[in-house]
Amino acid sequence: MSKKVMLTAAVTGAGDTTSKSTHVPVTPKEIAEAAIESAKAGATVAHVHARDPHTGGISHEVDHYREIVDRIRESETDVIINITSGGGGDFIPSLDTPAAGGNGTDIQRPEERHEPVGELLPEMCTLDCGSTNFGDMIYMSPTDWLRKQAKLVQQSGVKPELECFDTGHLRFANQLIHEGLIDGDPMFQFCLGIPWGAAADAETILYLKNRLPENAHWSAFGIGRMQHPIAVQTAMLGGNVRVGLEDNLYLKKGVLARNDQLVEKAVNTLHENDIEIMTPEEARKQYGLRTP
Repeated sequence: MSKKVMLTAAVTGAGDTTSKSTHVPVTPKEIAEAAIESAKAGATVAHVHARDPHTGGISHEVDHYREIVDRIRESETDVIINITSGGGGDFIPSLDTPAAGGNGTDIQRPEERHEPVGELLPEMCTLDCGSTNFGDMIYMSPTDWLRKQAKLVQQSGVKPELECFDTGHLRFANQLIHEGLIDGDPMFQFCLGIPWGAAADAETILYLKNRLPENAHWSAFGIGRMQHPIAVQTAMLGGNVRVGLEDNLYLKKGVLARNDQLVEKAVNTLHENDIEIMTPEEARKQYGLRTP
């Protein structure tokens, strides 16, 4: 029997990628269409951030998320919706105002980060399990804030995907489980290759995988040119898979990709290795997700 994996398409993210590729969706309509196209190409899950339709930058507006979610649901395309709860966590160090942060700092409280999830009730949401050096920026997610967010997610009935950008994040995610803040079998996402988080290689995947609770499910992704190799390695090691323009802009060297093309590439490679893709309905049953 063929093995089956859940395939996530992370269709836009919040990074400064819109200036590098015209394929990165910006408006709620474009983001919803990218999710629908990815689902038709074989994705089980659509992971979405909202962007400001005018600037292309990050948006925290619930109405932008609402339009994305409504458009996906109204299309009657069967795909699991996974909304970020990362929100405003960007701290830009400044020598002039070190305590307050410099230009570009964007910090939201736990309740604000949770608002789109609590309002729209997707089947899944991400939960970033710690702070990290993110390039020259610091992504801030203090432990007491994360406990509060985890409790809000728990009360909503949405399944959290515990995102780990480094080894300490996994330790804290396990602590959230120990404290009873994560219901059911936990779901982990190893986020690999971010400067300066955990490396994107098989050794790191195994290190993290070997420290999971026995009842845990897991996934991993690599950024940039490591997206496809990590997807294949992850599936072969028993994990679920994520691709998409949030993490990588290229189909191959010098060729900018669309989301559906990245999904198709992953589907085809996994099929070649006798690995099938779960349907959304199969994944909902497998992972105990709420009914949309």
